[in-house]
Amino acid sequence: MMFIHVNNIRLYAFHGCLPEEAKIGSEYRVDVRVKADLSKSSESDELSDTVDYVDLTAIVKQEMAVRSKLLEHVANRIAQRVIAEHPRVEHCWLRVAKITPPIEADVQDVAVEWEISR
Repeated sequence: MMFIHVNNIRLYAFHGCLPEEAKIGSEYRVDVRVKADLSKSSESDELSDTVDYVDLTAIVKQEMAVRSKLLEHVANRIAQRVIAEHPRVEHCWLRVAKITPPIEADVQDVAVEWEISR
């Protein structure tokens, strides 16, 4: 099996439970890794035979634009779409991190990691 990684997708979104988070938003970082059989594309050199990382990034951007209260919710939506829209993907792992969350502590980010398999 082979893996495709799309790392450090940086976005601005409006997720969170606090009303202020819906208004002012926050910075986010998303990492995606998919496991797929890429043997055909490694021989053919054709984009149609692989999992296009441009499309994976588009899914992340589209789902991050839909407000959720919880990071778990948005992570699940992203993973479910990746599996549903890419039949070659056998396993999807992702990490969704909120940069400088609104908590009274000096933290770099808070994050959820999500994994699903076909």
